[in-house]
Amino acid sequence: MSDYTYPRTALTEPDWRRLPGWRKVTPQQWRDPRWQRVHSIRDARRLHEVAGDLLGDDVYADLTADLRDNATMSTLLTPQMLNTMAVRDSAAFRADPVRRYMLPLAGDRDPRWPSHPYAQRDSLHEAEMWVTEGLVHRYPTKVLAELVTTCPQYCGHCTRMDLVGQSTPQVTKARFALRSGNRQELMLDYLKRHPSVRDVVVSGGDVANLPWPQLEHFVTQLLDLDSIRDIRLASKAVIGLPQHWLQPEVVTGMTRLATLAADRGVNLAVHTHANHAASITPLVAEATRALLRAGVRDVRNQGVLMAGVNDDRASLLDLCFALHGEAGITPYYFYMCDMIPNAEHWRIPLHRAQALQDAIMGHLPGYATPRIVCDVPYVGKRWVHQPTAYDRERGISHWTKPYTDTGARYPFYDPISSLPPAGQTWWRTAGSVVERE
Repeated sequence: MSDYTYPRTALTEPDWRRLPGWRKVTPQQWRDPRWQRVHSIRDARRLHEVAGDLLGDDVYADLTADLRDNATMSTLLTPQMLNTMAVRDSAAFRADPVRRYMLPLAGDRDPRWPSHPYAQRDSLHEAEMWVTEGLVHRYPTKVLAELVTTCPQYCGHCTRMDLVGQSTPQVTKARFALRSGNRQELMLDYLKRHPSVRDVVVSGGDVANLPWPQLEHFVTQLLDLDSIRDIRLASKAVIGLPQHWLQPEVVTGMTRLATLAADRGVNLAVHTHANHAASITPLVAEATRALLRAGVRDVRNQGVLMAGVNDDRASLLDLCFALHGEAGITPYYFYMCDMIPNAEHWRIPLHRAQALQDAIMGHLPGYATPRIVCDVPYVGKRWVHQPTAYDRERGISHWTKPYTDTGARYPFYDPISSLPPAGQTWWRTAGSVVERE
C-alpha cells in the first residue's frame, strides 16, 4: 500500500487583512479584478507597502538585486497570488514554494550555473515556426495563436520570456510589428487556407489581458471555420486573477461562446497554470465552476515541474488532488522547465521527472493523472519516458520527432548542477563544444 495520504481540508482564502498594507481592504475590493490589477506588486517598494516589517530588509534588497541582475521577466504579482504565500517572516517567505516560482530572489539563483550553456531566449524556437506573425505551426494538425504579449502577472520561468512582458535590465523584449487586428486577420486567413489544422490554442501572454470583445470576436471567427474542432483558451489568471473570470461580462460572453461551440460540435476548453496546492483557493474553484457552468468542456492545468516547488511525490499529488477534487480542474500536463536563461535553479533532471511520473501513477483516476512531458526544442511535447538515448553522467538526452521521417535526433540537457562530479567536470572543459545533432 502507498504511504501517501491526501490531507484533504477545505479550500481557504487566506485573510489578506493579516498584511499591514491590506488591513482596510474590503471583500468587495478583493473581488474586483481592477483593484487586483492596480494593486499588483511591481517592485520591492510595493512589496514593502504591503508586507512592511513582516519581511526583513534582506528580502527587499534580494528582490531588488534579482530584478537588476538576473530577472528575465519584470515583477508583476497580483494580490491574489501574493496572498497565498507565507508572508509572516523572512525565513518562511524565502522557503515558500509559491514565492519561489512567482517572485524570485537573487539568493535563489544557481551561483555556478545560473544558465545552461545552451539556454536560449526563445528556447522552443517558436518565432522560427511562425507561419504568420504570432501563429506557431509546430505540429501537423494544431497551431498556437499568440494574441497578446502581456499577462496579469509574470512567471520568471516563462517559456516565452523573449516576447512576453516588459523589458528588464537583462532582456530587451521582442515585439510584434503588426497591429493586433491585422495580425489576427492573417492568422484566420492562414487557417482558412490550411484546413488540415483542427486545433487552435489561443494564448499569448494571457487571454485575460485581451479586452473581452476582442477575444470573443476572434474565437467566434474560429468557430466559423468548419475545419476547427478544438479551441483552447490559455489563462493563468484562473489561478492568479480568478476575479477576471467571475466578471458578469466575461461569464456571459463565455456562455455565448460555449453555446456556439456546442452547437457546432467544437470542443472549447480553458487551460491554466498552477504549480502548488497553496494557490488553489475558493476563488479559484468559484471561477472554475463559472467556466464549467458557462459550458466549456473542461478546465485543465498545465503546470511546470520546479525544484523546491513541486518536485516530490507528496507536493505533486497534493496539487493534483486539490485541482481535481476541490477546484474541478483536470491535472493535464506537467512540463519540465524549459531551458531559458537564468532558470537552472528551477530545472530538474530528466531522470527525476521520470521517477515522479512513476511515483504518482495509481493514485489519481486515470483521466486525472497528469502526463509529465519534456518540450524538446524543434520536436514538441514528448512523454518523459520517450527519449531514444540518455547519458545521465553528462545529462544529455536525445529525442525524435515521430511525425516526420527524417530520423533526426534532437538533444535536451539536464541542469549541470544536478550531474555527478564527472559530468560537471566534462561540461566545464568540453561541454561548450558538444556536438548538437
